[in-house]
Amino acid sequence: MAKDLSSTKERKKLSKKSFALPGKRKYPIPDKAHARNALARVAQHGTPAEQKKVEAAVRKRYPSLGKNSKKSQKRSTKGSKQNA
Repeated sequence: MAKDLSSTKERKKLSKKSFALPGKRKYPIPDKAHARNALARVAQHGTPAEQKKVEAAVRKRYPSLGKNSKKSQKRSTKGSKQNA
């Protein structure tokens, strides 16, 4: 079950290693659910440099998640181009 990190108190309990961008304490990745969310949020709101750092941090901590997310993104892109 994913941790509830909606409160500042809960986020402060996390170690720096639990963030994809530890210096800024942005994009918490204490579990796979939060790692998936971090990838989605950085894709929407992050700079290209932040996107690379978050993807690398997620891949390092959850190797299977990083690889699967790349494949699924490629599949969804290819499918939408073929249907257009």
